[in-house]
Amino acid sequence: MSDIINPAGRPRPSGYANGVLAEGRYLAVSGQIGWNERNELVSGEFLEQARQALRNVVAVVRAAGGAPEHLARLTWYVTDKNEYRAALKELGASYREIVGEHYPAMALVEVAGLLEEGAKVEIEATAVLPLKAPRS
Repeated sequence: MSDIINPAGRPRPSGYANGVLAEGRYLAVSGQIGWNERNELVSGEFLEQARQALRNVVAVVRAAGGAPEHLARLTWYVTDKNEYRAALKELGASYREIVGEHYPAMALVEVAGLLEEGAKVEIEATAVLPLKAPRS
């Protein structure tokens, strides 16, 4: 279980938390881009790549036995912050569809490029999964 931390007297952030306090098993999720199970980019469009990258993050968390609400941090790397801003409304709706109403600590970094040709977004994550129940 995690607690969302937002300092008193500061405006409530929109779409992210200032901090997340969690206890459990640490899962580091490597940067996920908008490619499918065949390592093919799903689209040349930013929004479709972002949706797939989020799906890929959640797939890794689920493979470890967790769920989207166990995400503690997301770092987004985008090649064009203006493209990100232009898609913000649709991206928010997509985020809620894929992750839900859970908003972990987040950072967004504009980069000159990503390793995979044509990739426009990469999302790196940290999740904290509940401790396993002791065996009886």
